[in-house]
Amino acid sequence: MRRSFWGILTILLVGLLSVVAYRTVSAAREMNALAQTSGQSGPFTDFRMEKPGSVHHISAADLPQPYATASSDNEAHVVSRPSEAWPKAPDGFKVELYAENLKNPRLIRTAPNGDLFLAESGPGRILVFRGITAGGKPETTETFATGLTRPFGISFYPPGPDPKFVYVGNTNSVVRFAYQNGDLKARSGPETVIASLPSSFEGHWTRDVAFSLDGEKLYVAVGSRGNIANIDEDKSNYHRANILEANPDGSDLAVYASGIRNPVGIAIDPATGVLWTSVNERDDIGDNLPPDYITHVQEGGFYGWPWYYIGGNEDPRLKGKHPELKDKVIVPDVLLEPHNASLELTFYEAQQFPEKYRGSIFAGEHGSWNRSVRTGYEVVYVPVKNGKASGEYEDFVTGFVTPDGKVWGRPVGVAVAKDGSLMVSDDGSNSIWRISYAGK
Repeated sequence: MRRSFWGILTILLVGLLSVVAYRTVSAAREMNALAQTSGQSGPFTDFRMEKPGSVHHISAADLPQPYATASSDNEAHVVSRPSEAWPKAPDGFKVELYAENLKNPRLIRTAPNGDLFLAESGPGRILVFRGITAGGKPETTETFATGLTRPFGISFYPPGPDPKFVYVGNTNSVVRFAYQNGDLKARSGPETVIASLPSSFEGHWTRDVAFSLDGEKLYVAVGSRGNIANIDEDKSNYHRANILEANPDGSDLAVYASGIRNPVGIAIDPATGVLWTSVNERDDIGDNLPPDYITHVQEGGFYGWPWYYIGGNEDPRLKGKHPELKDKVIVPDVLLEPHNASLELTFYEAQQFPEKYRGSIFAGEHGSWNRSVRTGYEVVYVPVKNGKASGEYEDFVTGFVTPDGKVWGRPVGVAVAKDGSLMVSDDGSNSIWRISYAGK
């Protein structure tokens, strides 16, 4: 027994020392990269250049060759928020801490009555927040449902002011709960809509869900099993790296658009009815390859994964395979910093913010791991006019990384509250932030 105890203790100590050594080496590498780089390389930047109102525009013509820089392993080891740290927004905006001490807060979505539904993916539950007090806190917080399997996507059906169900994207299924406006707790247990999605206890696990404006179609976003794969031989990516389409009852499940490595967030433009997505592209071919992106999604469209990226740029790891597809790859609308990890997106249709933001997109950028100096860890604003993006995006909320590269916050979800303020879930500080406009 004594030997067993000391053996276990030795294993734990070795593991702890390994973690400490890894983090020390990672920190040293980033500090070295910070010392050797300016933060700007053509259109590519890192967290040092991110500030509210800064405009970015990356085009397909800007992309370097694969392996122009070495691949980096620079994970974010989240620290507690320093006392002087606070998210930064453009002039005229105010940032408040709406909720804290949450557990793995991920996607956040607004119900038609204004309640905020939040997926706490790790604990497997959905929370509901109602109202805003004079102090900027929720008036009411309740647990809507528990016992879910890594829930992420949330959508209300039918679309419009009087939904009858809340749909939830588990990692391996889609379920729904009977619902009426104002419900703070589920009326009954979940009803299964799609019984089996590709299991993601390995690989990309988020499953966002959205409905077409007419309520005729349910869309489900499913990321790839891994970074890169020869899917001619590896059949584990069946129905992965796609946005799927089904009837609201789950029948007639089919691929709506393909070659989308990890379409974490999906949303319908309320002005046009067009589906948009926020995508994590692949890793391990350099600091500045390939860009993550936000784009409208064409039915039947092919976006390149695994053979190509950002148009006909061939992935060297699958060189020479499927040349017939090269000219069919769609170039996305808005290219983001590579490795940003773009997650949820939402359209801003409220009146509180200035006119320029109305009808446009906000998105949460969770932050890089595969870049020598960090990028992302912010909320971005993507201008959309008459249903089309210009290709530009702006830093909107920043400040989640300290000047020396330590991460304390990681934006995930974005939702527009009933009063028109923007809510941002952050699974680094386990909080929800509220951004309101007070004017200049």
